[in-house]
Amino acid sequence: MRTANHEPGETIMTIMRNAIAVLAVAVVAGGCDFEVQNPGPTPDSFLDNPEAHQAYANGAALELMDALNQVAYTTSAVTRELFPAGSTSSFGISASQQVGRLLFDDEHADSWTPHQRSRYIAESGFERFSAQREGNVNGYRPAAEAALWAGYANRLLGENWCEAVIDGGSVQPGDVWLERAEEWFTTAIQVASSNPDLAHVVTAAHAGRASVRAFLGDWAGAMQDAAEVPDDFVFQLGYHNTQQSHYNRIYFAGANQPYRAVTVWNTVYEQYYEETGDPRTPWGLMEGFPEGDAALAFLGNQRVPFYQQRKYVNPDDDINLSSGWEMRLLEAENLLRNGSWQAAMDMINTRRAALGVPEFTATSLDEAWTHYKRERGIELWLEGRRMGDLRRWERDNVPGDLHPLEEPGNPASYLVADRSLCYDIPQNERQSNPNVPDQP
Repeated sequence: MRTANHEPGETIMTIMRNAIAVLAVAVVAGGCDFEVQNPGPTPDSFLDNPEAHQAYANGAALELMDALNQVAYTTSAVTRELFPAGSTSSFGISASQQVGRLLFDDEHADSWTPHQRSRYIAESGFERFSAQREGNVNGYRPAAEAALWAGYANRLLGENWCEAVIDGGSVQPGDVWLERAEEWFTTAIQVASSNPDLAHVVTAAHAGRASVRAFLGDWAGAMQDAAEVPDDFVFQLGYHNTQQSHYNRIYFAGANQPYRAVTVWNTVYEQYYEETGDPRTPWGLMEGFPEGDAALAFLGNQRVPFYQQRKYVNPDDDINLSSGWEMRLLEAENLLRNGSWQAAMDMINTRRAALGVPEFTATSLDEAWTHYKRERGIELWLEGRRMGDLRRWERDNVPGDLHPLEEPGNPASYLVADRSLCYDIPQNERQSNPNVPDQP
């Protein structure tokens, strides 16, 4: 993650990126001998060693990295942030996902294993640290970070899954994830507030809680949290290039070597970037590689142009979890919900003017909502947030139109009219958990 109290470009996730190495050092320091041929599992009691706590918290972040990777990539096609370019294997988009359906038993269905694992590691880690320290965790970095990761892991699940299942339990409403996220962000704020070195955790937790409260409809609470986050704050989840499984998946799927699995062709952002040059939505052509990986069945077995997204240009490019400008957009949305559309447009255009791109103009509340929906897509492009936004706007029946290229049922979008806006509980959970029905 990059945070406001670090130098620009510095990433505090460097320690997380070496979580396995850190854990190995902690094991040695804890006195466990791994020189034998088959040492077996590490004793659970080892995790009570304070030298293992930071590695434990880092492990939750590592799993969250994998989880966000999967969600941000797959939902980019479902919401038409990117367009599928034919490939369906490895780093491709399945046939059902290509037209906007997320099936619980799709061969490429997003398993929620890393999502649940991240949540569980973070939550159980915090409880372990608290018990080991007899409840005295105020200012304790591993506990503060574990609570923060628990908040973001639950938010990822709440924004993207239709229903909740927790630790082998029964099916619950999806908002349970968001309610848990709010509680964990609150805990992170409480634990980190007494340690000046953890100011970034406090700010990130306020930002995460603001987004969760907005989704839950607590706009007063969301505005209180958003006010705590400065414009220039950016909190990111870090990726790295030491092994392929830790690459930024959106980058790798469209890097040409070896995949051209997604394209910016036929998305809102294709024409928008050509017209504005907005630095938030860059894409370009790759000489000698004009087409995607394979033919698309729903396009009559035609290949599509390969327009490469360039928001992420390296395997270790990080993905935003929260930012100050996301908070400003939540403030603009709150104004829209209260009918103050002119003030909302002023907030939107402040950002656009600073970036040197043309300002939006509106003459009605409906037009202002349309521009807002577009602007939020631009600001959070390819960050795994669009599907959740579309779902809560549909739920709340807010005004404003989507662009035809992201509108379900519109022939130009190639999205089915019954496009998915959340994942069902996946097949692996249904087969292993007797408390969950076999079918949605």
